[in-house]
Amino acid sequence: MMSEEYDLVVIGGGSGGVRAARVAANYGAKVAITEEYRYGGTCVIRGCVPKKLFVYASRFAEEFRIAESFGWSVDASFDWSTLLANKDKEIDRLETIYQTLLQGAGADIFHERATVTGPNSVRLASGRELTTRYILVATGGTPYKPAIPGAELGITSNEAFHLETLPKTILIEGGGYIAAEFATIFNGLGVEVTLLYRGDRILRGFDEDLREGVEDGMRERGIRFRYGTNTASLEKTGTGIWVSFANGEEAEFGAVMFATGRHPNTAGLGLEKAGVELDESCAVVVDAYSRSSCPSIYAVGDVTGRAALTPVAIREGQAFAETVFHDTPTTVPYDLIPTAVFADPEVGTVGLSEEQAIARYHAVDVYLSRFRPMINTLTTRPEKMMLKLLTESDTGKVIGCHIMGPGAAEMIQLVAIPVAMGATKADFDRTIALHPTAAEELVTFKAPTYRVVDGKQVGA
Repeated sequence: MMSEEYDLVVIGGGSGGVRAARVAANYGAKVAITEEYRYGGTCVIRGCVPKKLFVYASRFAEEFRIAESFGWSVDASFDWSTLLANKDKEIDRLETIYQTLLQGAGADIFHERATVTGPNSVRLASGRELTTRYILVATGGTPYKPAIPGAELGITSNEAFHLETLPKTILIEGGGYIAAEFATIFNGLGVEVTLLYRGDRILRGFDEDLREGVEDGMRERGIRFRYGTNTASLEKTGTGIWVSFANGEEAEFGAVMFATGRHPNTAGLGLEKAGVELDESCAVVVDAYSRSSCPSIYAVGDVTGRAALTPVAIREGQAFAETVFHDTPTTVPYDLIPTAVFADPEVGTVGLSEEQAIARYHAVDVYLSRFRPMINTLTTRPEKMMLKLLTESDTGKVIGCHIMGPGAAEMIQLVAIPVAMGATKADFDRTIALHPTAAEELVTFKAPTYRVVDGKQVGA
C-alpha cells in the first residue's frame, strides 16, 4: 500500500491538536488529523464543557431554596435523563463545529487510532500509511484508577457523564479540581456525597484561604470528608459497592468515583520506537517550542505533562503552528495562568498564593476581605465571599489574586489581564469602583490587612 504524503499529521482531535491543524493548514501546509474517539477531545466531549453544564444544573437547587426570600414560590423537580439528553445534543453540536472548522481549513480528517512508526511516518488502524514532514502528538490525558482489588467497579469522570441513573450515595476519591467539582455537582443534584482524600485538605497548591473556604462551603452543603486514607479495595454487593479503606474502616456506597489524577495518553503510540523521550509519568518531554527529542515530532497539551488546561493546550497548538509553519518562533508563558475550580463555592485564582509569595519576596502585603455576597443578604444562607490581593511591599506590584464565591471565575479572567501587564496596587486604586458588585472590593482596599516580612506577619 502506497503512503500518502503530508506536511503535518496531528494525532489527537482535542483543543490543542485541532488548533494546530487549522492554523497550519491556513498557512498552506497539507495537514491530516486523526482521532480515535470524538473530535473535541476531553474538554469538549467529557471534560470542561459537559462539566460546566452539570455545574449549572446542580446550582438550581440552591437557587430554588433561597427564591422564597425574594418573593418566589417554586415547586421544582429534577430529571437526570433530560439533563443527559440535552448535554449530548450540545456536545454533538460542538463536535460538528470542530470538524467543520477543520474541513474549512482544508485538513484531511480521519476517525481512527494512529500509531507512530517512525520519525516521519504514521499508520492508521485501517492500515493506511501516512508519510509526513512533522508529527504533532496531541492525545491528551486519561483518568487514572488506583491498582486495588475491584478498581473496575469504580467510575471516573469519563463515565460520570453517562450514568444511566443517579446513585443515592457516592464516594469520590481525590482532592483536586475534578474531585471538588463533581462532589458539588452530585451534591447539588441530591446525591449524598463523601469526599475521600489521602491528604489533610483538598486543592493542594492553592492559596490556603481558598482551600479552607472551599472546604467550609462544601461542608455547609452537606458534603462529608474523609481525610488521611484511601481506598484499599472495592467489592460489589447486592445494593451497591462495599469499600474497604487503608485505615481499616469499611462502608457501602451506591457508587465510587476515582478522581485520582490523569496520566498522559501515550500508551501504545509507538513513540519510543521513533526516539521520543518520555518522562517517569510517560509524558512527552518537550522544549520551549514543544519539540520532542525527535526533531520531527512535537507534542502539545496534557500529553506533555505541563499545565493540563484547555486554554494552555490551545495556545501551545497555536505556538507550534506559528513556529513550524509561519517561521515565527513562539513560546507560551506559563507563569501567569488564571484558573478556576467550578465547585460550590466557586474559585478563581491567578498568580502566586500567599505561601508562594512569602517564599519568593522579602515583604508581601496581603489585602483580604470576607463578606456575605449581596444575593445572600435577604436569606439565612451564611456563606461568605472572599477576595484576596497580594502585592510586593516594596513596589506595590500585584503578584496574586484569589477570589471565592459567585462569579469568581469570570472575575479572575479579567483580573488576569492587569496582573499579566504588571499592574501595581496604585493602578488598581485609580480604578473607580462599580457599585454594587463584589468585584469592587479589589479596587477599594485602603490598607493591607497585614504584611509579611521575611516570613513573619506584621500587623493585625
